[in-house]
Amino acid sequence: MSDFLGLLTSNSLTRVVFFPALACLPLLFFKNEAERQIKLFALSASFIQLAITLVLVVGGLSGGGFETLRDVGADGKPLSWIARYGVTFDLRMDGISMPLVLLTSFLLPIILLGSWRGIERNWKGYAISMFLLTTGILGALLAFDLFLFYIFWEVMLVPMYLLIGIWGGERRVYAAVKFFLYTMAGSLLMLLGIVWMAWTYQSLSGEWSFSYFALMELQLPASQQAWLFGAFALAFAIKVPLFPFHTWLPDAHVEAPTGGSVVLAGVLLKLGTYGLLRFALPFFPHAADRFAPILITLSLIGIIYGALVAWVQEDFKKLVAYSSVAHLGFVVLGLVAFDLLAWQGSLIQMVNHGLSTGALFLLVGMLYDRRHTKKFADFGGLAKVMPWFAFFLAFSALASVGLPGLNGFVGEFLILVGAYKAGLVFPTMVAAFGVVLAAIYLLKALHESLWGPITKDENRELEDLSLREILTLTPLCILMLAIGVAPQAFLEPSEADLDRVLSTYEARLAGPAVTKPSLDRVMMADEAPAIPDLVPAVPDLVELEPGL
Repeated sequence: MSDFLGLLTSNSLTRVVFFPALACLPLLFFKNEAERQIKLFALSASFIQLAITLVLVVGGLSGGGFETLRDVGADGKPLSWIARYGVTFDLRMDGISMPLVLLTSFLLPIILLGSWRGIERNWKGYAISMFLLTTGILGALLAFDLFLFYIFWEVMLVPMYLLIGIWGGERRVYAAVKFFLYTMAGSLLMLLGIVWMAWTYQSLSGEWSFSYFALMELQLPASQQAWLFGAFALAFAIKVPLFPFHTWLPDAHVEAPTGGSVVLAGVLLKLGTYGLLRFALPFFPHAADRFAPILITLSLIGIIYGALVAWVQEDFKKLVAYSSVAHLGFVVLGLVAFDLLAWQGSLIQMVNHGLSTGALFLLVGMLYDRRHTKKFADFGGLAKVMPWFAFFLAFSALASVGLPGLNGFVGEFLILVGAYKAGLVFPTMVAAFGVVLAAIYLLKALHESLWGPITKDENRELEDLSLREILTLTPLCILMLAIGVAPQAFLEPSEADLDRVLSTYEARLAGPAVTKPSLDRVMMADEAPAIPDLVPAVPDLVELEPGL
């Protein structure tokens, strides 16, 4: 316990994960009527969270790369949690998780600012739910013990359920229950897979362990890999969501409050693609190689289907929701190409989607706050009365389309080039056609909402974006432009870690097939010598190592 408290009070990953949850405690003492004070406290706490994250991230940057950070106890090892079963409190941040951790902390104050006007009741409960959800997301991104990962994976479920079910639209209960059931079904299968792997490791080594590195030593027959890959991949495919497991997403997005939609699209969906990259692919390489054609097919269906359904939508929020199905289909395609360039594209596209789609959901929410409708038929000509709104909407839509010079182009281009290099010629052509469809449905949205004559009298006196709303959107647009203009600065920190995971996957795939479970020590960065005191701002409780 003393080691945990030491980590919690130091400049550590533990503090990054648990600070949002700790920020909930003072909120309990605010009266519900003190809405302004609650908002200001929550916003202040979110900026502190962002600052804590930035300090660690900057401390880990080194020569264009990123040195892996990990939390250790006084003995230099991860803290023991449930010693009898080998469960450890093992938190690590490498170049793969770092962009998503930074995105999560970056979006938190933006979400709270974007919700300033839209959330009209029980702001205290809303802020607590958002903070607890942030802790769950960060914990899942940083956990390198699979039992710990599962705990944080489930922690995310409850606050997101509350955000949809309490602050959502008319069909919020239906959408919340559907989200809960879909996610829980996949999670239980993954839990069975995790326990089975730990039990197998115990039967071979004589000791229990849920460590990422220990379970990586398992060499499993192809049949067992197939079942385990199915359990993990299904949980992650539901979270993405990959076609045909996507049906919960439009309901959740449409009924969720604006902040809920932003965190759902911005970060929560990426836990599915992150799980595939971190766990499912390197753990079960033979099964991943065997089922890659199925995943490629489903990703292509998602790209085309999501785009076509978005094209015919009459509801602005539904259009943006279905666009997520298409965009994340690109990410999955890049992952199953098993090419470093494609993997870099997939990782940066996870961040790109969070920025551009998050901005689109914020803009739709701001428009809904003024008109209380999301139907295209109720708009038209808004650029005449809301020029700032028109600028930010056009900028975010073009970034989502993949206009050269903006962030969306970088991710999609790398995925398509990487997939083509990997020999996926036909899938690359189909995905490229999906880019054309994205331009069609997003330009249609701009045309029907911004241009043409003003046909509704209610739109003639609409208030343009306030200073608060402009300040909320500006950081998102700056990052969209920065990634588009100087993508290498955002790609370099993750390159070495992606290459390491890809090399591990290829080495395990090339290894001899086994007929029964066995252990094969895999040399990974966990065994490499530590680099103490590399960054003075990071105390001894945070250990730096070359990568994963």
